[in-house]
Amino acid sequence: MQQRLPSLYDKPILFAHRGASAHAAENTRESFELALKLGATGLETDCWVTKDAEVVLDHDGVVRGRIFSKLRSKKISEVASTELPNSIPRYDQLLKLSPEDVPISIDICDIRAMALIAASTSDKDNPGRIFICHPDIRVLESWKALYPAFRYVNSIRLNKIVEGPERRCADLAKFKIDVLNMHHTDWNGGLVSLAHRFNIGAFSWDLQHEEQLRTALLMGVDAVYSDWPDRMADAFSKTITT
Repeated sequence: MQQRLPSLYDKPILFAHRGASAHAAENTRESFELALKLGATGLETDCWVTKDAEVVLDHDGVVRGRIFSKLRSKKISEVASTELPNSIPRYDQLLKLSPEDVPISIDICDIRAMALIAASTSDKDNPGRIFICHPDIRVLESWKALYPAFRYVNSIRLNKIVEGPERRCADLAKFKIDVLNMHHTDWNGGLVSLAHRFNIGAFSWDLQHEEQLRTALLMGVDAVYSDWPDRMADAFSKTITT
């Protein structure tokens, strides 16, 4: 039986991608609550900013359907929060429904959101459990300087790292960025060890099958993202016993 390699964290985080999106409508309160019931130890979402400067949780930032004609769509940035369907939660609602020790991973899709998130997150909300994700290392560097209480994640594909992974990990360490987050096909044991050598967390996304999840956990990644929180919990349970 393959031995599990060490990770930086006591236990890898099991992030439910957009909540329990394999079982419920993604990025909804119901989906987030179900994810925790099914064994997720972290929640993942995407955020946008409305016309009236409210941070809301949605994947593509476009409103369709009940409020607007099915033949049309509107960007969330063009719509007031009061006009949005109730199914689209606000950031503060996510904080309220998740226990204070549950990590939250947020893809910042509108850079205006960061200042608003920082302003609405109190010490009681435990900003240290909130992982802020963005592909641009310079943007992350600027946010880290302004809002150091949060944790920061460079979410990127390996083939987009033109300087190479070792140089990227060195820069992340230099700028005090906490995590490198890549697709599960980009990671191998050597790259996980490389990230750990710089004290950078290795997060792996789009793991939908138990075999993929177990492989990632065995190579020592520090967090996995999946639409299937129940599969993540099962894979973790089986992996820690090997």
